[in-house]
Amino acid sequence: MVEFDGIKRRFELLAPVVDERTRRLMAAAEALALGWGGATAVSKATGVSRRAIGEGVKELSQPRQATGLRVRREGGGRKKTVTKDPTLLADLERLVEPVTRGDPESPLRWTCKSLRKLAAELNGMGHRTSQHLVSQLLHELGYSLQANRKTLEGASHPDRDAQFGHINEQVRAFQASGDPVI
Repeated sequence: MVEFDGIKRRFELLAPVVDERTRRLMAAAEALALGWGGATAVSKATGVSRRAIGEGVKELSQPRQATGLRVRREGGGRKKTVTKDPTLLADLERLVEPVTRGDPESPLRWTCKSLRKLAAELNGMGHRTSQHLVSQLLHELGYSLQANRKTLEGASHPDRDAQFGHINEQVRAFQASGDPVI
């Protein structure tokens, strides 16, 4: 008779201190010790999938290779969103570039657009993004998020955004022709 409670208890005790690979190998060792039907029994008792237990059995049956500190094989795990969606980074830069602030000579660049708005705009373009991903990508691009420290009394000019858009277009035109921009 299979001792489900014993298997479950051992896994619960060791769960906080084992990594994915060790967990897989523990489950495989339990399954091999039980014999026929062991993988199913261990899977039911621990929640480890039968496929993972099968992989662990393969690992236990092969001589140990030098794996270093790797838990998964090379290339294992979820692929980065930027790898799956190569246009994401370019689209994000296009959204942020017109509202980029900071001295062009300085390595510090920032944007006042919120992560929520940027994520919504990217989602509207067909990308699958979140605020957290947008934050990571902006950090990789060398941006930081900054907000105004103080607000001036009175309303700003209604065409303020259009004014800065026009200035940005003029700067690009001058830079493209090799002329200085002041």
